Amino acid sequence: MQVNAHNAAVFLLVTFGLASLMACGKNVRRLDPESTTDLSGFWNDTDSRLVANDMIADCLTHPWIQNHALRADAKPVAIVGSIRNRSMEHIPTGTFIRDIERALVNSGQVSVVANPYEREELRDEREAQQDWAREETRSRLRAETGADYMLNGAIDVIIDKEGGTEVKFYQVDLYLTDIESNERVWIGQKKIKKEISRRGIGF
Repeated sequence: MQVNAHNAAVFLLVTFGLASLMACGKNVRRLDPESTTDLSGFWNDTDSRLVANDMIADCLTHPWIQNHALRADAKPVAIVGSIRNRSMEHIPTGTFIRDIERALVNSGQVSVVANPYEREELRDEREAQQDWAREETRSRLRAETGADYMLNGAIDVIIDKEGGTEVKFYQVDLYLTDIESNERVWIGQKKIKKEISRRGIGF
């Protein structure tokens, strides 16, 4: 009888434990991808999207685009080069580059060509088409659109910390350069400042 009582007690404890674990499960809530979220204070998707949109909007209001229209009967063609992360913080610059490309293309004022890594894959596909695709469907070799301008830049972060309060200062610098002449035709800068306050045990 004692053994049975012991087994019953163990069974109840296990059942209660499993029920508790199930009750403490994750709660997932879907968010609007365009909504502003800032949980950690680190660079995030909102910073990437807003900075790209603001800087490209500024870029397209400067005289270089009118000057290009005066000497060329076509939209300017740009390529987005490297965006360097010069901070100790992990910043996914690939996402930022894609946000910049999207803002340029969606403006309708600039054409964008693929970066060097993507071009290699495209060239391999064109080469393969010469042997394997029907003649009327083959993409021509050596018919790429050359870029007129390259956009490069860097992201810097300065951190000021005292006690449980931290201030992060992000500075994004972008440069648009004429590929033929190496002339800088636009320089843009965007700054973000965040204050993160930590309270509670361990801070």
